[in-house]
Amino acid sequence: MKINKVEICGVKTSELPVLKSSEMTEMLVKIKGGDEEARRFFIKANLRLVLSVIKKFKNRGENADDLFQIGCIGLIKSIDNFDLSQNVKFSTYAVPMIIGEIRRYLRDNNSIRVSRSLKDIAYKALQARERLINKNLKEPTISEIAKEIEMEVEVVTTALDAIQDPISLFDPIYQDNGDTIYIVDQVMDKKDNDKTWVQEIALKEAIKKLNNREKMVLDMRFFKGRTQIEVADEIGISQAQVSRIEKNALKNMRKYI
Repeated sequence: MKINKVEICGVKTSELPVLKSSEMTEMLVKIKGGDEEARRFFIKANLRLVLSVIKKFKNRGENADDLFQIGCIGLIKSIDNFDLSQNVKFSTYAVPMIIGEIRRYLRDNNSIRVSRSLKDIAYKALQARERLINKNLKEPTISEIAKEIEMEVEVVTTALDAIQDPISLFDPIYQDNGDTIYIVDQVMDKKDNDKTWVQEIALKEAIKKLNNREKMVLDMRFFKGRTQIEVADEIGISQAQVSRIEKNALKNMRKYI
């Protein structure tokens, strides 16, 4: 099921109700008062919010219907835990909740298996991080987190790395006027860049300038890994002659490169 479909999990998104801000507040008050009908309608009216969130995960290769259902769990938790006394829009509160629910699902169902002990350490570290932020009003260091849970820094670092969600090289990181930059655009391939590409072309052109014997000697020496003695035995000349042919060929190639 594609995420951009107008129907997902049997729900026709084009037919979903839309609530104004004032209507949402009124319904949330009813929900807090135990009105189940209002709760069901409110969930239905916010399914588009779930759909907008799961689009962020479209490059993960996950089934869109599955993500939509997990996102709905996050939506329901948001409704149940939303505090009307706080001056915060419901969507502002719900989106991180929905994202968190989906990330937990992806992490727990990740093909890269993480041991339960590492997960436990990671969760303790995350809880310690929250406590330290609330206490000191700043982001704690790994060393501070490790000290808080009485663990070695290396162990905490490994545990936190283990639960990180894998990302796609085709996840967008920036968009400007329709031109999207993806992670893959920022990754340098040291084995395949413009410089090596030009060098390879120059090398091939230089080899073309050699005579057949020079080409054969270089091919056997540098592409087939033969020694000078092995080359000499195979083509019926002395090792000294092979050495001279090789040096002369390399010298000629340097003129062209």
